[in-house]
Amino acid sequence: MNRRSEILAEMGLGPVWRFRKKEKNFELEWRKLKTRVAGCTDCKLRAGCTQTVFGVGDEQAEWLLVGEAPGAEEDRLGEPFVGQAGRLLDNMLAAIALKRGENVFIANVLKCRPPGNRNPEPDEVAKCSPHLLRQIALIRPKLIVAMGRFAAQTLLNTHATIASLRGRVHRYAGVPLVVTYHPAYLLRNLPDKAKAWADLRFAVKTMEKSGSEPDFRRLTEIGL
Repeated sequence: MNRRSEILAEMGLGPVWRFRKKEKNFELEWRKLKTRVAGCTDCKLRAGCTQTVFGVGDEQAEWLLVGEAPGAEEDRLGEPFVGQAGRLLDNMLAAIALKRGENVFIANVLKCRPPGNRNPEPDEVAKCSPHLLRQIALIRPKLIVAMGRFAAQTLLNTHATIASLRGRVHRYAGVPLVVTYHPAYLLRNLPDKAKAWADLRFAVKTMEKSGSEPDFRRLTEIGL
């Protein structure tokens, strides 16, 4: 190992940096993760859903959007944020010159739909979180946007309200994270669209200030 590799390894950037330099290895790691998620039976949710919803988008994106869990349509189609909420999300991205699949990756905390769209249970989150952590390790985003109360509370390990979490830069697995409303919530609460727009502008400013790579050492510490 040369000195540069040693420094990258000490910073926790070595393995994923090598995937980027060796595209075949990088693609192999993604295939392994997708296979692992598709066959996961670590919690009871897999038995009751149609399919896992891995996530969709640019696998080297700077922006990572994280929601709560798949709904009925997501479970049917195998893609997060579809239907009316998905169209609103696409419009929100377009408003800040972003597009689904281009420098954006979209995922959920859970990869399987909870029955009746109920809130995920703690053991389900614990069993599924390693998949999201591995996605973060491979994508290496510059910013995570947590969409909705449950996603924000889960990622930040807090019971704080969305109102108290908005407008600040948090961190998850070493990556800057900002909080906004879930598109499905906005469809039911139209006045809060203005607040979501303010959150998106804050996210853009946060991204612009992010001149350096996030600290991914936490991911290395837990074997990712």
